Amino acid sequence: AKNGRTLSFTMVLRLLRRARVLPRFAAGRAHRGGRVARAQTAPLATLPKTSEASQHKETPVSWAPSSQNTPATMAHSSEEEEEEDHGGGRLLSPTAEHAAVRALVRSFARDDLEPQSRRHDAQETPNTALLRKLGKELGMLGPTIPAESVPGGGGLDAVAAVIIAEELSYADPGFALSHLAHATLFAHNLYVNGSQEQRLRYLPGALDGSTIGGMGMTEPTAGTDVLGMRTRATRDGAYWVLDGHKAWITNAYVVDDDQEEEEERLGDVFLVYARTGAARDAISLFVVERGFKGFSLGRAVKGKLGMRASATGDLIFEACRVPAENLVGAVDQGTTAMMRNLEIERLALAAMATGIARRCLDVMRVYARERRAFGTDLASFGQIQAHIADSFGEYNAARAYLYAVARHAVDDDNGTVNRRLDSDAVKLVATRAAKQVADRAIQTLGANGYVADYVVERLWRDAKLLEIGGGTLESHQKNITRDLVRFHHDDADLPETW
Repeated sequence: AKNGRTLSFTMVLRLLRRARVLPRFAAGRAHRGGRVARAQTAPLATLPKTSEASQHKETPVSWAPSSQNTPATMAHSSEEEEEEDHGGGRLLSPTAEHAAVRALVRSFARDDLEPQSRRHDAQETPNTALLRKLGKELGMLGPTIPAESVPGGGGLDAVAAVIIAEELSYADPGFALSHLAHATLFAHNLYVNGSQEQRLRYLPGALDGSTIGGMGMTEPTAGTDVLGMRTRATRDGAYWVLDGHKAWITNAYVVDDDQEEEEERLGDVFLVYARTGAARDAISLFVVERGFKGFSLGRAVKGKLGMRASATGDLIFEACRVPAENLVGAVDQGTTAMMRNLEIERLALAAMATGIARRCLDVMRVYARERRAFGTDLASFGQIQAHIADSFGEYNAARAYLYAVARHAVDDDNGTVNRRLDSDAVKLVATRAAKQVADRAIQTLGANGYVADYVVERLWRDAKLLEIGGGTLESHQKNITRDLVRFHHDDADLPETW
């Protein structure tokens, strides 16, 4: 805080730029006798409530309020001065700005996100108020949008988007998914593909959290086969008329905290893909607002395996009249817009996977150190060592690949990330690793891993969606193979990853 008010994300970055120095953003670290120890902003983890844990000289400090009665705690992540967790040097935070972003999001995750995560998962409700706070107070709903184009934009790159997704997912993947749908699928998408007039009309509200956005692409009969969509838009004078049904839409509904009773209502604004011609790829993109005649919320999906803290629902269009100026880009060119945004979406989903894997790894190693069996700690047994060591290797391999791709993504003048092959591959690798590491964490904790008191069962449930959403594993395998076989000549090298 400065003079009694909180510094926003963009204000922090502005101060850093003015300083023209590279301060040490080892968040929450305190020096003791030449060694580095984590303080209050160390990452989340889970610690069993055992007498051994309470007697340990390095007992972590709990992140969760005592009233929640969960064993969520902090754990030491690394003693390397220049890196946040498990090594990696400047790959993970290449600049002071990136380090500041990581520290700020990690603090938010610890203080605001973690205490509410179990409750919203159990209730299957989104925390809309907290998502709005992320924009209003911290300015983190548009990190990749240039401030010179849209007030409130963070002006950062794909690495910053990856950092935010990873740190949010470490605490609450469901909330992280809601953030991704708003900041990437709506805000970044509109910035990349929309006109400046459309940006200035819709993005300021999206960036400060006063409006919550999403994207409508998937349909009941069109998932991976997205060009098989049936929602249609027909021109009628100064309007386009939309008819159709979108399914599995994140942020389809919100829950306002000013209601006497928590009620689900339609989200504020969406980018919606619809068929506008006879050709298979004749798809166009539209901005559709809540309040447009003929636009309504269908079912609010309940009973999901995971990601229960994100709102999933159906969007219904019944002769929905959309002003002609809400067409994004040219008619029949929505497929291009779709492909432009898929790549950064997949990087963010891979980052969510690494956040899950890191949390599960922290849980495993702390639990294995503290839990005793047959007169010794679990970490002494080869089977447990295999779980931890394999998880460590797979997590770091995926994370290194992710940050290398994000750091060297080639941006064109409109903010597009042009890394089709690598964005497919890194999501394929990272999402598989997340599910596998979560599974090992449950196995390491045994019965404790199977119940809600220990976060790994939730992370295991959440991880599965990442193998489906934003592109299934099978679609990534198809895309990767198709791209690689183009380099079939004996004298042709494979495309470089970075």
